[in-house]
Amino acid sequence: MTAILGLSAFYHDSAAALVVDGRIVAAAQEERFSRIKHDPAFPAQAMEFCLNEGGLTPGQLDYIAFYDKPLTKFERLLETYLAHAPVGFRSFRLAMPLWLKDKLHMRRTIRQALGAPSQARLIFTDHHESHAASAFFPSPFEQAAIVTLDGVGEWSTATFGVGEGSRIRLIDHIAFPHSLGLLYSAFTYYCGFKVNSGEYKLMGLSPYGKTIYKELILERLINLKADGSFWLNMDYFQYCQGLTMTGRRFDRLFGGPPRAPESLLEQRHMDLAASIQAVTEEVVLRIARHVRKRTGMRHLVLAGGVALNCVANGRLQREGDFNDLWIQPAAGDAGGALGAALFVWHQLLEKPRPLTGRDTQQGSFLGPQYSTDQISRFLAGQGAQSQRFTSETELVEHVAVNLAESKVVGWFQGRMEFGPRALGARSILGDPRSPAMQATMNLKIKFRESFRPFAPAVLLDRAAEWFDLEPGHESPYMLLVAPVRQDRRVPIGAEALRIMNQDPDLRQRVNVVRSEIPAVTHVDYSARIQTVDEERNPRFTHLLEAFERLTGCPVLVNTSFNVRGEPIVCTPEDAYRCFLATDMDVLVLEDVVVTKDAAARKAGAMARDQYLAQFQLD
Repeated sequence: MTAILGLSAFYHDSAAALVVDGRIVAAAQEERFSRIKHDPAFPAQAMEFCLNEGGLTPGQLDYIAFYDKPLTKFERLLETYLAHAPVGFRSFRLAMPLWLKDKLHMRRTIRQALGAPSQARLIFTDHHESHAASAFFPSPFEQAAIVTLDGVGEWSTATFGVGEGSRIRLIDHIAFPHSLGLLYSAFTYYCGFKVNSGEYKLMGLSPYGKTIYKELILERLINLKADGSFWLNMDYFQYCQGLTMTGRRFDRLFGGPPRAPESLLEQRHMDLAASIQAVTEEVVLRIARHVRKRTGMRHLVLAGGVALNCVANGRLQREGDFNDLWIQPAAGDAGGALGAALFVWHQLLEKPRPLTGRDTQQGSFLGPQYSTDQISRFLAGQGAQSQRFTSETELVEHVAVNLAESKVVGWFQGRMEFGPRALGARSILGDPRSPAMQATMNLKIKFRESFRPFAPAVLLDRAAEWFDLEPGHESPYMLLVAPVRQDRRVPIGAEALRIMNQDPDLRQRVNVVRSEIPAVTHVDYSARIQTVDEERNPRFTHLLEAFERLTGCPVLVNTSFNVRGEPIVCTPEDAYRCFLATDMDVLVLEDVVVTKDAAARKAGAMARDQYLAQFQLD
């Protein structure tokens, strides 16, 4: 037996992953245990979970793989500061303590965290090698082109290469400070959202705007070549030497200072979001087409934070000249922990990759799970009123009836998801046919911006009947956007059309009914799709089937089980507290269903402010 522990830490979304004899045994982000969103701390709790899941002690590990090379990254940091000195000293002074305390001593930090003598070899992989490994090795393809895109690793910000059998080879790269991820983050910052977590908000805002700044961005900020390579005009950015992403020249170019967080969104911000989204898609498409010509590969795999841009991914699926693509579900830094472990097994140990025609990510259900007995004991201790089902058929039928009555359901079952998306293990569910469901979930459940879209979970064999997704193409990890089919859309009257195009109040635009499933149809008729199948998630499949039998609709609203600023829930305790503090109607914890009586609603109302105060809004 060969056990490999992969780790990512100290940058964004620290995580741990365990691979034993090539099989992915467990993986989780530290935030799920610490309850600190995007927790960058050393993943001690995630590591402990992985070892427990594998039934291993630290002394039984053979290899520990860290997802990047801290010394090389430190070299880049020093060279960047020296190139801009004395400008940037404040940023340098703030960065140094963490580097001198932890990041430069990663070997010591890891050995101390294991807390026991270990003979495990410690290996540091290149950051983009980790991304590439996480994209290719779990994929279903024998051969594939590889593209990785993010903010920055050691020096690389984008790479491409090929994967064949059990080996990957990176061919070319784009180097810091020229970065598509950092360009997108600059607009995220300028539009008033938090860098490294608000990029998906900018993507969700983009359909409300027009691409009126696209040519200005291409003319002044980015010199984009036909092959997708590019240079940024660094006169407009401050991320090399400052504490902000953009500077005064950027402000003057786009008509004013950055938007203050939580302040009113103006049409200008929507147009900026639309414009940078369009530029991002153009860069990604050009890179993909160049890589297709250079490699000759028919399949493409993706990782890195930019690979979470599901709108760009949808265009890649439709226009990218590849037969199919596969995207790592934990495409950001968290997935680097898994990639590092798989890199050791396949690339360094030269172990073969068995292929079955499906990916080996196991639906990305790689986190903790809890038994019905554990849950029942916890609920009894809380004095909660609950009903335990002994038949899964009766359970899903009961939940489907509640959903059809427009009740909002917290759904907690099986192993927690690895990655940023809730995929039917830690989800909040609703009826997509309800015109009020999107506003209800955003304002009363998630406590987040009204413009934010929700994703549809749809039965795999019904997806092509509701969305423009080619039969045979799947989207199990909610990483592709596709249009709602034309025959599922509804006619829009003159007044509704005026609201859609002109009303400055985004809540009014959101509430225009555009299709038979308005709660998951975005303003441009798009939807971020999750296809659900029995092999990956049998119980969620059975729930969707029960809902379809009842309503004729094989689609549910699926959003992550958390409130704004909080990580997705991990434990039954997390789920129950979130349930009480929000306007959710029903909570399903494995085989147990909890509903709110008057006492529970009163207790929840009292606890809500205290609960929400724990989480810094992002």
